[in-house]
Order: sequence, then C-alpha cells, then structure tokens
Amino acid sequence: MARSEEQNRQARERARESILSSAIELFAERGVHGATIAEITNRAGVAQGLVNYHFGGKDQLVGEIVDRWFRLLIGFPTARSGSADDRLRGIIDGTFAAASANLLLHRAVSTMQQDPAQLRFFAEAAERNAAGVAAAEQAVRGIFAERGAAEPALEEAMLRTTLEGIVLKYAAVGEAFPIEGARRWVLGLYGLDADS
Repeated sequence: MARSEEQNRQARERARESILSSAIELFAERGVHGATIAEITNRAGVAQGLVNYHFGGKDQLVGEIVDRWFRLLIGFPTARSGSADDRLRGIIDGTFAAASANLLLHRAVSTMQQDPAQLRFFAEAAERNAAGVAAAEQAVRGIFAERGAAEPALEEAMLRTTLEGIVLKYAAVGEAFPIEGARRWVLGLYGLDADS
C-alpha cells in the first residue's frame, strides 16, 4: 500500500530531524571539520543525498544548527503577561531548563564558536535573526525598566552575558557543573525567590 502525502511529509520531517540531531552530536564531539556528511548520515540512518535534499549541503546544515540555537535564545523573553519579576524569573528558569534539555546543541555551538572558520555562520545567523534578537533584547530591557533599573540596556547585557557564560560552562563540563546552584544564585542576584 502506498503511503499518503501526510505519511511522506512525516517521513521527510523525521529524516530531517535525524540528520540535525546526528550533526549536533558529531559537531559537539568533534567540531564541524571533524564530522563528515557520511558520518552524519550514517549515524542518522539515512542516505547521504538527504543532506543536500533537506539543507543544500554541509554549510547550510551548519547554518540551520546555528539558527536553531538563535531561535532557542530568542524564545526566552516572549512572555508578555505577569509581573516584571515573573517574566524575569521565566527568562532565567527558561534558560536553565533549555541548557539541560539542549546540552548537545549548546556543546556543538560552543565547539563551533571556538573555530574561526565557523564564525561566519554566527554572523550570518545574527543577520537572519536580527529582528528576533532586537525584539528579545527590547523585551528584557522593558522588564528591567519596569523593575526600576537605572540602565535597562546594561542590565539586559549583563544578564545575557551571565546566562551565556553559565550555559557555556555547563556545556563544557556537563553534569559536573552545579546547574541548580547556579540557577538559585542568578535568581538571588535579582532578588527573586528560587522556589516560587
């Protein structure tokens, strides 16, 4: 019996996600240059030609992974309801939850950021995601303004820097890093109850 168009669409989506997951794993282990398309597709259990079909090539696959990371980061400050403290707590808790749930993605990105040949992918992704990044930054600055900060833009930059540093450290050492203690510390830094 022939598969329906919906079954074909689902099979294509599973193959695409399998390629992305395998690439993230291999890039986290060996970096972009250390992972071949053959290894990625072998791990994914799909034909090599599917990388070109879904992404156009290895560069576009790398770009999609960096875009996925950007979309993850941009998504944290999207809550529009609740008090400024509730929204700030949501950003902090969301960052820590995403760090745990997406450890390999963060590890792959960290590895990629240390390779000068890969930095162009981050510049290109920053350009593609500029509107989302600006909206996220503005949302966080608005939270700090509501909380009475004298310099909301500086507060946003320092929060982002702190959270990025923690996520990168966690990506580097994994479960050996005291992620829950770090979460409580960041919440305490802003006078937020870690148990709320």
